[in-house]
Amino acid sequence: MRGVAKFSRTETRPRASFTRLFPLPKNLTAGRAWLGLFIPFATIVARAATTESADPAFVAFQHEIQPVLKQYCYDCHGDGEHKGGVAFDKIADAAAAHDPKLWPRVLKNVRTGIMPPAEAVAVPPDEAAKLMAWIKQSALQLDPHDPAPGRVTIRRLNRVEYRNTIRDLLGVDYDTDNEFPADDTGHGFDNIGEVLNISPMLLEKYLDAAQAIVARAVPTQQRVPAEVVVPGREFQIVRADALEPKKDAGDESSELARPKPAVKGAALQLSYYTPAVVTATHSVTTAGNYELVFDVHAFERYVDNVFDLNRCRFIVRDGDEVLIDREFSREGESQGFKFRFPRSWQVGQHTLSIEIVPTTANQPQPRKLGLRLAGMTVRGPLDPKHWVKPPGYARIFPHEPPTDRAERARYAHQILTKFCTHAFRRPPQPEAVDGLVALAESLYTQPETTFESGIAQAMSAALASPHFLFREEQAEPLKPNERYPEIDEYALASRLSYFFWSSMPDEELLELAAQHRLRANLDAQVARLFASPKANEFVRNFTGQWLQARDIMTVPINSLDVYLRDHPDSAFDEARDTFRSLMSKPHEQLTEEEKTRMKNARAAFTAVTKKLKRQLNDELRHAMREETEMTFQYIFREDRSILELIESDYTFLNEDLARHYGIAGVTGKEMRKVRLPPGSPRGGVLTEGTVLTVTSNPTRTSAVKRGVFILNTILGTPPPPPPPNLPALEDAASPAELRKLTMRETIALHAKQKMCASCHLRMDPLGLALENFNAMGAWRLEDSGNPIDPSGELVTGETFKDIRELKYVLVTDHRQDFYYAFAEKMLTYALGRGLDYPDTTTLDNVVSALEQSGGKPSALLHAIVTSAPFQKCEPKTVDTTATSVAAR
Repeated sequence: MRGVAKFSRTETRPRASFTRLFPLPKNLTAGRAWLGLFIPFATIVARAATTESADPAFVAFQHEIQPVLKQYCYDCHGDGEHKGGVAFDKIADAAAAHDPKLWPRVLKNVRTGIMPPAEAVAVPPDEAAKLMAWIKQSALQLDPHDPAPGRVTIRRLNRVEYRNTIRDLLGVDYDTDNEFPADDTGHGFDNIGEVLNISPMLLEKYLDAAQAIVARAVPTQQRVPAEVVVPGREFQIVRADALEPKKDAGDESSELARPKPAVKGAALQLSYYTPAVVTATHSVTTAGNYELVFDVHAFERYVDNVFDLNRCRFIVRDGDEVLIDREFSREGESQGFKFRFPRSWQVGQHTLSIEIVPTTANQPQPRKLGLRLAGMTVRGPLDPKHWVKPPGYARIFPHEPPTDRAERARYAHQILTKFCTHAFRRPPQPEAVDGLVALAESLYTQPETTFESGIAQAMSAALASPHFLFREEQAEPLKPNERYPEIDEYALASRLSYFFWSSMPDEELLELAAQHRLRANLDAQVARLFASPKANEFVRNFTGQWLQARDIMTVPINSLDVYLRDHPDSAFDEARDTFRSLMSKPHEQLTEEEKTRMKNARAAFTAVTKKLKRQLNDELRHAMREETEMTFQYIFREDRSILELIESDYTFLNEDLARHYGIAGVTGKEMRKVRLPPGSPRGGVLTEGTVLTVTSNPTRTSAVKRGVFILNTILGTPPPPPPPNLPALEDAASPAELRKLTMRETIALHAKQKMCASCHLRMDPLGLALENFNAMGAWRLEDSGNPIDPSGELVTGETFKDIRELKYVLVTDHRQDFYYAFAEKMLTYALGRGLDYPDTTTLDNVVSALEQSGGKPSALLHAIVTSAPFQKCEPKTVDTTATSVAAR
């Protein structure tokens, strides 16, 4: 051993260095002292040596595994080489043989064929299998028959889950996107427990939200005037003097365009610039006094430093009687108005109308001023004898409250127990309900206060409780010979519902959990949950993050620069340079020659912008996202192979998106399944507009982003983070030179740097295979005027000519890699945590189920919901003290 080698067998006294570390007692001779100290020390060393030599994993490593590594891996990871910080010849003890950071990396690299590299001698399949088996069973000591479930951090509801839970619990659609800050993400998802923290600011927002939600959902009176709401979209357009937009925006002699009234959701939008009359009819069956309320919002399109001086008259009539006639000018963004009018109506039909009368003519219309009619509300008759139960009263209160105080308390207990069972996703603790009943009673026993308002206050407290905000889990009692207990069935119900619905368990799940029959009916419940329309949340949230599809609505893309990349125009480049050189000079100081150059530059700009037909507008972005979601949904609902996510002969299009892709024969706005023509490069998510656009830069494609996306999302082998101070791709050459270079040529310049080359070998071939698709996902054959070469060779040795062949390579040679990558992402989303090496066995089991089924989603979902991490927990790690956690 290294520690003993410093001493000679013939030495009778310790060296000076040893005596300095361990001073000798004065009453002992040197020889006796040395003997007394050496014997225990030598015993410790001997025991350590015995322990290491007896470690089965280390022994197997020395005799069976190290020879394999020496033969195939030492060129880079031994004999003085330690690429990636790995040197296998330095593994000299049991601790290194069990290194939980090293061996999972080795396992993935061998499994995916990344190591050894393609130019080196490949590890024979039987030797690779032996190495991987040793890593799992010996180095990492994984039990394939009893996988570890891993620890799940207590999870706060994220914004999507909170919104959906409130909707299902109380029927209120609360806009969490605007009311709450964005959730942090981890491992690519925003439902990861360890990043879902709660700050003091967020806690205050939860308190405010609880009050606002209950105010909208829980009636505080037993009887109120009846209300009839007429949405703006139901108003009939009687007259609208609209004109078609001008075809030549530069023709100032033509009359300004007047937008037509338009339905936006439940509202009706009316323009300042368009004379219009819209009407609605209300039938009165009981004569009496009523209140009429019009909900109107002024809106505009913001344009910096440009004003819109247009005005209009807003006239409301009841029959021929004018109720209001006021002028609107620019009111600022989304300014709301509620116009209330008392009415004394007789039985019969009453026609209400709104008229827009523009009061300015031929003024510029830069801000698109308008009024949005959200709707009209008729309240009445106002006489209390005609009042009715408030909407939703029976949902909260089965009957009117009793008059006896004790009976009222029992009724409150009944209501709050039922509410908390659903809100907390399990039966509440009796003391929790008692506290809420006491809170309600303290309020409704006060003078002039209703029983309903007391219940409402208690419900607000429940919604601000950690039992609602956090997903508490409890475990079943540990059974004999069982290492890991099952989570209880209420926790299982929540795991299922938040996995598939991003929302709370429904009545059926809670009832099965109460009867302890949920596990016995697991397959049927999974099928039911996924068949529900609520499962659209699973499709939307998983694809939105796995494929970054939710980013398509906000990713910045400059359509003009993208167009110029595909259609180089030297006249436009010259015009741009002219503007840059002359715009800072006052107009009166320009020479005649400079004025002529500016005029010609404007003409060059106009010529290009007229050619620019395709813009990445909101409608096209929305269609792209729908294409991705509908592809995923179709494959999962029809239980088709998940390999069709990479390669298929169909996609989902409407006329707008089909035109953008250059696919003929699709008409109308409705998205539908379209069979692709033979030889089409489309089919599969990699060639959909969402992925192609979100992996681009604002002005051009990015082979690096696209390559990293495929490595991470499809192959599960993300490259290491880039080194610090990495120069930008644009720094590889001057702007003028870059405009002439293809993406392949630009990357080749960038990759010449030694620190960049190794990662570019992995990323670039994948990203360059997609270069035929521009930054907006449209097909092209040239980049900067040069033909595009999409061919390449993967780091694992496979070659391809274009994206069609690459997709074939991915679904054949790298099928298992995709199964592992996809299963890991789905498990991460389902469990709400990142995977670690103890999850290796579970991941293997899920992939095995995919392989045996031919890639069917049903096999994937079944394997996940029956897996140890989904069904079980570590002993004594399930945190049932959400209250204390939140308090801290």
